[in-house]
Amino acid sequence: MTEFREKAVLMDEDGIRRALMRIAHEIVEKNHGTEHLVLVGIRKRGVPIAARLGAEIAQIEGRELPRGVLDITLYRDDLNELAYQPIVHTTEIPLDITDKTVILVDDVLYTGRTVRAAMNALLDLGRPRTIQLAVLIDRGHRELPIRADYVGKNVPTASAEDVSVQLRDTDTEEKVIIRERV
Repeated sequence: MTEFREKAVLMDEDGIRRALMRIAHEIVEKNHGTEHLVLVGIRKRGVPIAARLGAEIAQIEGRELPRGVLDITLYRDDLNELAYQPIVHTTEIPLDITDKTVILVDDVLYTGRTVRAAMNALLDLGRPRTIQLAVLIDRGHRELPIRADYVGKNVPTASAEDVSVQLRDTDTEEKVIIRERV
């Protein structure tokens, strides 16, 4: 098992809050409001980030956006290479996404493979008008031609480094750290 040690804190709690507030404003501005928008968080940390974005957008626009949860386990391109038995969770999308603008939300954009799997999963559920991507951190190193529409922070990283988003919803602390392999 690879071990990592903390190298630097990229964002603290206030930095995360400010980044999500900015992304929420950008989403509303780019889409000229919130009509036909749906927020879909990729399990695991994309879900609480989508909830926070939804709360920010509700403060801006005065209305709640429909939100969903997407599990991409069965869409992973490395499923047969995993050494462990993956746990499949439920996908919970509360409405038909056909002709909607889906804002796909994740914590870190790295190779693009997670987003590709998420788009495949979404397309099995309907035919959105468009899919936009919102991420808290874009760390580079793309293997697929995928880019985020909304980014909290761009962080150039080395391949041997790891970016860890820690949220109170899923972890004990609220911060984004860069870790290096030991």
